Amino acid sequence: MLTGLIHLHSVLRWLILVFLVIALIRHLNGFKDKNPYSAKDRKTDLLLMIFTHTNLLVGIVLWFIGPMGLKNINNLGMGEVMRTSIYRFFAVEHTVGMLLAVVLITLARSAGKPVSAGAQAHKKAFYLLLVALLVILVSIPWPFREIGAGRHWLPGL
Repeated sequence: MLTGLIHLHSVLRWLILVFLVIALIRHLNGFKDKNPYSAKDRKTDLLLMIFTHTNLLVGIVLWFIGPMGLKNINNLGMGEVMRTSIYRFFAVEHTVGMLLAVVLITLARSAGKPVSAGAQAHKKAFYLLLVALLVILVSIPWPFREIGAGRHWLPGL
């Protein structure tokens, strides 16, 4: 079960990144061209939010049942977890960063909810999503980072 959840968490990461880039492009064009929010904009934002919230729930489960979250804190103590970079990353930094990204994506989605949403809403959503993307990119344990050493782009490969 744990392996399946880790794989799901990783696959959802890629869906989130794809939809985040699509949403950023749509909102950039929307506020540059002064377009009102369209049904496609709302649908893209909704799918992004659904994938993000689903991944948040999977991540919360992994934090509680996986080896790198609560179990490390209980076994080693919070002091040791905070002194060890890889433990701190998964128990605290990754978690806080991704929670912040989820909040930003949710706020961006709410910018386009009013029927009257226009270019200013596109601008607000664009900047919220841009910050969310940066936070996500910093909070992912990429294989090329020391934190992600030994990990793969997709688990199981």
